[in-house]
Amino acid sequence: MSADGTRRRAAQIAWDVGAWLPAVGLTALLVGLWELLAHTLDVQPWLLPAPSEIAQELGESFSLHMEHGWITLQEVVIGFALAALLGSLLAAAISWSRIVERSLYPIVIASQTIPIITLAPLLLVWVGTEITSKVIVVVLISFFPVVVSLVDGLRSADVDMTNMMRTLGASRVQILLKLRLPAALPYLFSGLKVAAVTAVIGAVVGEWVGGSGGLGWLMKVSAPQFRTERVFAAIFVLSVAAVSLFVIVALTERWALRHHGPRK
Repeated sequence: MSADGTRRRAAQIAWDVGAWLPAVGLTALLVGLWELLAHTLDVQPWLLPAPSEIAQELGESFSLHMEHGWITLQEVVIGFALAALLGSLLAAAISWSRIVERSLYPIVIASQTIPIITLAPLLLVWVGTEITSKVIVVVLISFFPVVVSLVDGLRSADVDMTNMMRTLGASRVQILLKLRLPAALPYLFSGLKVAAVTAVIGAVVGEWVGGSGGLGWLMKVSAPQFRTERVFAAIFVLSVAAVSLFVIVALTERWALRHHGPRK
């Protein structure tokens, strides 16, 4: 890498770090205020633990949280991958044919009107309490933003370019692969970033309704025991997992769209 390239890379890294400083500063301020008020107002730890007590719980029960966090992470990753695949296939089918769109799209939309909390107990009866039921919950929650975003993206291709490719004899598959899909990539990644967060929510819902492990289960059994600091510690681990998955998708987006043109 040349000296100019190195300087540009260093400047980009500095810019990226600086862009997150306000969020880091605000988070530190809120955590400090929480700690101060918890001690000043003498709030009981079982009611609302101070951040220092949550950190102490994380340190003392680190292996416990990692053990259950690994279970939740498997459910999230598998469910997210399946949601991305299923959502992409559904979006491609919907955008490929008007008949498929009119018959399938309303069903996809209607599926999101059913509260997932009502389906989770049925999944336990149908497929048991193993990882399969949690993965299905993750897929049901996460595939919808992928479908909607990618359908909009596939429809965003330039009409004049589409007509020109048809005039030149391009097939529908060639138009899809060469024009519509590249134009839809920014939309796809927008949906994937939403799905990355909802996947964590889906895993927790599945574990909460019926499970024998995972961070959702850990919170469920800790709350009646008034282990509030353990509940908050599990929430912190879940937040880290969700943010990490979001960042991975965002970095993949940056790499995949590096030749796509400037984006804000």
